[in-house]
Amino acid sequence: MKITKLGHCALILEDKGVRILTDPGSFTTDAQEKETELDIILITHEHQDHFHVESVQKLLEKNPDVQIVTNASVAKLLKEKGIVATIVGDGQSATVKGVVIEGFGKDHAEIYGEMGLVENTGYFVNGTFYFPGDNFHEPGKDIDVLALPVAGPWMKISEAIKFAKTVKAKKAFGVHDGMIVSGFRGFVYMLLGNLVPDTQFTEIKDGETKDF
Repeated sequence: MKITKLGHCALILEDKGVRILTDPGSFTTDAQEKETELDIILITHEHQDHFHVESVQKLLEKNPDVQIVTNASVAKLLKEKGIVATIVGDGQSATVKGVVIEGFGKDHAEIYGEMGLVENTGYFVNGTFYFPGDNFHEPGKDIDVLALPVAGPWMKISEAIKFAKTVKAKKAFGVHDGMIVSGFRGFVYMLLGNLVPDTQFTEIKDGETKDF
């Protein structure tokens, strides 16, 4: 699998000829709106840093055959804009353009009280890649490649470390890091690499592509 990080949680996954864009949010509009030849857009939840509806509309113009996969809450918002999505929620799965997508988890992690509590679905792609969105939902499956959230108002780095130790992915890289000063990101990944030695951690810089 080849992974390009556009920034924050916007990734391009390329596997067996299929191109998937994850979480096109408000932090990464310039990069994601240029993308063409997309097959799938995968959206974990409705917060702006993961779901920028204007970007989705522009992407549909450039990628008329792209299919959107998301949970029921985001699908409802898309329907209001006349956009159809395939719904994959917790415990559900779908095969889209030959790609098996499985959903895990129901809720966004708590920020404070009721603030920001929306439906959040972690997605497992082709039994290989796992992207939990904004909560540490455990899929209960072996993970080859993990996109691990490393910063945000809903989490502590200790929670990311505990999650990584629990799921024991073979390889991992950091996401949800758009609010971290770029020069500090390397320290975060070094910390994870030292404290979770059973997982091979890799830093993917914004705009960079790596093979997994």
